[in-house]
Amino acid sequence: MTAKPFKRILLTGAAGGLGKVLRDRIKAWSEVVRLSDIADMGEARSGEELVQCDLSDKAAVLKLMEGVDAVLHFGGISTEAPFEAIMQANILGVANLYEAAHKHGVKRLVFASSNHAIGYYRTTDMLDANMPTRPDSMYGISKVFGEQMSRYYYDRFGLETVCIRIGSSFPQPANKRMMSTYLSYDDLTELLRCSLFAPRVGHTIVFGMSDNDSVWWDNRYAAHLGYRPKDSSSKFAHLFPDSAEFPEKDDITTIYQGGKFLLDGPMFK
Repeated sequence: MTAKPFKRILLTGAAGGLGKVLRDRIKAWSEVVRLSDIADMGEARSGEELVQCDLSDKAAVLKLMEGVDAVLHFGGISTEAPFEAIMQANILGVANLYEAAHKHGVKRLVFASSNHAIGYYRTTDMLDANMPTRPDSMYGISKVFGEQMSRYYYDRFGLETVCIRIGSSFPQPANKRMMSTYLSYDDLTELLRCSLFAPRVGHTIVFGMSDNDSVWWDNRYAAHLGYRPKDSSSKFAHLFPDSAEFPEKDDITTIYQGGKFLLDGPMFK
């Protein structure tokens, strides 16, 4: 039997929405997949290790990283929340993760960033990875922090990271905005594969989107990943007839790329 490319991949956030989708899809890449979450992940399947871990616990994260070759970091809070919660899970958590990865000699990490790191750009803007961040929420701010933390660990220690600014990864778009941000599960899986297997990635920011007709993002600076999406939101066009102007006048959820996240925060206790 041909050996798999990695001995052990760590997937954080394994009990989350995308974690559940990826759980079986990434097994072909690694002899062992270590799954981690603060929530219950059910029973371990063949080729899996389950580790419940609070990312804000530095010692626990250091132990979690033992024997790991590469990391897919999907852990933390994935919606807007009070800053105190965001700080523990998404800010302290990512700091602990990078320090543990560095100490254990991990060479590559894929960070699930978000389009909410740039949500205050207009839907009429075309963005590339070199444009300044404009977060739309406390959640978006935490993703900007994660991108900068990964930049530091690459510049200082050579720990390579691909930051994927995930658009909207669901079975189908839920509104007209998602026709531009849609990322199919198959394309997400392929983007992760490219991020892990590209010979050199340095510090790369890539926009996580399928081959949609309406595009806000330009992936020219991530071309070296070799990502070629195969799906498109166009097959869902019948769900959103062109009966309304987009963006809609005076509706910030359609004027700005962040959508309804612009209405959710800031949130303080």
